[in-house]
Amino acid sequence: MHGVQRRRSWVVDFILLGAIWGSSFLFTRLGAVEFGAVPTAAVRVAIASAFLVPLLCLRGQAGVLRANWKKVFWIGVFNSGIPFICFAFALLSITTGLSAILNATVPLFGAVIAWMWLGDRLSAPRALGLAIGFAGVAALAWDKASFKPDASGYAPGWAVLACLLATLCYGFSASAAKRYLGGLPALATATGSQLGATLLLVPLAWWFWPQQAPSLQAWLSLAVVGVMCTGVAYILYFRLIEQAGPSRALAVTFVVPVFAVIYGVAFLGESVTSWMMICGAVIVCGTALSTGLLKWGRR
Repeated sequence: MHGVQRRRSWVVDFILLGAIWGSSFLFTRLGAVEFGAVPTAAVRVAIASAFLVPLLCLRGQAGVLRANWKKVFWIGVFNSGIPFICFAFALLSITTGLSAILNATVPLFGAVIAWMWLGDRLSAPRALGLAIGFAGVAALAWDKASFKPDASGYAPGWAVLACLLATLCYGFSASAAKRYLGGLPALATATGSQLGATLLLVPLAWWFWPQQAPSLQAWLSLAVVGVMCTGVAYILYFRLIEQAGPSRALAVTFVVPVFAVIYGVAFLGESVTSWMMICGAVIVCGTALSTGLLKWGRR
């Protein structure tokens, strides 16, 4: 009975996290067009830190973070700092739906890194899944391979590469969190990761701060991203790693594109091409195989 309740708990967290992270592409886009990529990422993690630190103190977990701050801060750079810059930059020239589909490659990179670093077993079906998933990525990226600036002033090819760099960082940080942060409370890990990213990004944001003051809408968008899509979401994410394991936690990226596409169509008037959907389906199928979530052959 306890096992059933625990499974139900992480499944609820899983779906809720997918819905929240799906909206992060929408709000990041609304903020990035006025703030720029680096300030958007910096404001996001700074707001998340301001939201999480009081909760950490109220829960009496500040001592846990102090005892492990070096590891947590370092992982925060790769789990938040670098990826947030990459996605904010990418969303200046490609749609939220495409960004979210590329984000679904996180478990692919996670599986490769876990195999190379943690010795996670890579069976034949999982290896096939990696090949299928990366083939879908290649097909999707090739469709956006132009490195000539479009109407946005940015080249979509660089945006795609930025998304893939972000997902590589996510995959690395998931294995790092499992190896070095196992047993730490989710709140302490989430707070420390945002503080580490803030220390990296705030000095850079000062240099890249926009000359024209951002609007109230841009500030509110980043407030939502900072509190809900970062602060609350990372508590859920690190709790998922502890309760369900890194593979299942990373698999939340399967459902993120669904929510992101819905939000993008509903609020930004974005279009979804059949090629995007086909490549997205290939990526998801390959990722499900590569992480072992989709069983094939003898068990």
